[in-house]
Amino acid sequence: MTVIAPGKTIGILGDGQLGRMMAIAAAEMGYKTHIFGQDANSPAFQVATKTTQADWDDHAALDNFAADVDVVTLEFENIPTETLEYLEKTVPVRPGHKVLEITQDRHLEKSFVNSLGVPTAPFANVESLADLRTAVEMIGTPAILKTRKFGYDGKGQVKINAATEIDDAWQQIGEQPSILEGFVPFELEVSVIVARGVNGDIQSYVPVENRHRNHILDVTIAPAGILKDVAQRATQLAEKIARQIDLVGLIAVEMFISPDGDVLVNELAPRPHNSGHWTIEACTTSQFKQIIRAVAGLPLASAERHANALMRNLIGEDANHWEEIVAHPEMSLHLYGKAEVRAGRKMGHVTRLFPMDVQPKT
Repeated sequence: MTVIAPGKTIGILGDGQLGRMMAIAAAEMGYKTHIFGQDANSPAFQVATKTTQADWDDHAALDNFAADVDVVTLEFENIPTETLEYLEKTVPVRPGHKVLEITQDRHLEKSFVNSLGVPTAPFANVESLADLRTAVEMIGTPAILKTRKFGYDGKGQVKINAATEIDDAWQQIGEQPSILEGFVPFELEVSVIVARGVNGDIQSYVPVENRHRNHILDVTIAPAGILKDVAQRATQLAEKIARQIDLVGLIAVEMFISPDGDVLVNELAPRPHNSGHWTIEACTTSQFKQIIRAVAGLPLASAERHANALMRNLIGEDANHWEEIVAHPEMSLHLYGKAEVRAGRKMGHVTRLFPMDVQPKT
């Protein structure tokens, strides 16, 4: 295994706020970064050593990018797997295209998770209107119809109730390959972020509770207020997934906790995650420094926290209250440099720390 030393260049696919925070972390560790994305005004382009603005299938641009970097990672999973396969011919890509093939397709993802003996909500593959009718009969209502690919923050989803016109739901989803997922009763949503190195070593961050507003993450509470054995089970399942998918990098495993304490996996994200932003202030090593360590072949650092934390997203107009936020000395403000404020757009986040013996409350 070749360690990529400080002074070398980390290539990052994607130009959003996660790429921005990865580039900042890499710079603090002595690395250069080269961001490959589509938006010249993006958050990540503002802080990178070098940038490339090009389409994912621009082979000439990808060749130049690969020649300039020592390893490639990614900041979001909605990248064509063909892009990763092309880059893998000349430069290490971590995680690789096989991880993306699973995690960017909801049907493959849930099937993979179930194959490991890890439970999920009931689901069925939907390729046609006839499939959807059969799935509704099998799973029942309420249920949610989700596109198999490229949905996030509530996009590409249609809720189905007993009174829903099935034809209308199929049209609303754009008649795209989808899954129908049954609703399960749950007490709270949690996530576990796992780092896995080139040598297979693992470091996991404590399970955190996630609360959403309009299908967008609003608040993360670290740690989640769950029983110790439930937290251990959630962590064990997340680590099992990271090993079996042969991850190198970071993966966030989103889960439901049932009223009986059962843990059901919801979704996987093989990159830094919104629910891990609190680690910047509250942990020995942030999720962003940890992924740089993992993809560079460095030993993973401790994921232990030295404080409890509450992280709140600044969505849309929330960011306009930055002066009020910075007036509080216990608040840590992060703004992403997005020029245009839009409803539902993540503009930044703010984190507040608490003593280890105090459970954060919103």
